[in-house]
Amino acid sequence: MKQILKLNTLLFFICSFVYAETTQNNSSGSNTNISGGYTSSATNTYQSGSSSNTTTTNNSSSNIRSAPPSAFAPNLSPSGMDVCSVSASGGIQTFGMGLSAGKSFRDKNCERIKLARELKSNGMAVASVALLCQDARVFEAMIHAGTPCPFNGKIGKQADKLWKKYRKLRPDHNTYTKNLKVIEETDAKLNTTVKSSSNKSK
Repeated sequence: MKQILKLNTLLFFICSFVYAETTQNNSSGSNTNISGGYTSSATNTYQSGSSSNTTTTNNSSSNIRSAPPSAFAPNLSPSGMDVCSVSASGGIQTFGMGLSAGKSFRDKNCERIKLARELKSNGMAVASVALLCQDARVFEAMIHAGTPCPFNGKIGKQADKLWKKYRKLRPDHNTYTKNLKVIEETDAKLNTTVKSSSNKSK
């Protein structure tokens, strides 16, 4: 009986000692210690030397390109009323650069008409016609009209003979050469036809 009491006493002391040292740990973001009475404490534990860095970088860029003012072509006009000139101008515009330019050109046909008019008004009719004959259109028209243009002081038939002799000097030389070839080819065909017809009749 005494042994049983000693055993119970020993177990009591052992159990008391064991329960007094019991610790319950729950790890879910905090550590809770329960010892003896129900007392809880929350402790956040970080590793020594640890650091938390948060870096946010926002990059925003915009590229807006708008058209620059338009490049206007210059307005060119003759300086006087009795001037034979023609003006031309133009411009081009891009996003980076605009360019415009203009230039005036001589109107030689206008000058020829004005000069011929002045010669005629001063009584120089032949000189006026000779000046107008420098235009290939006028020269050809004069030939077709039977009044050939003057040639080195010669007029009429004498001028016509000289123009045929020195045909490279004609203002309408290219047109005259083409027309002459057509005439020669046509005449050759007609002559061949006429000869063949006469041989058959014989």
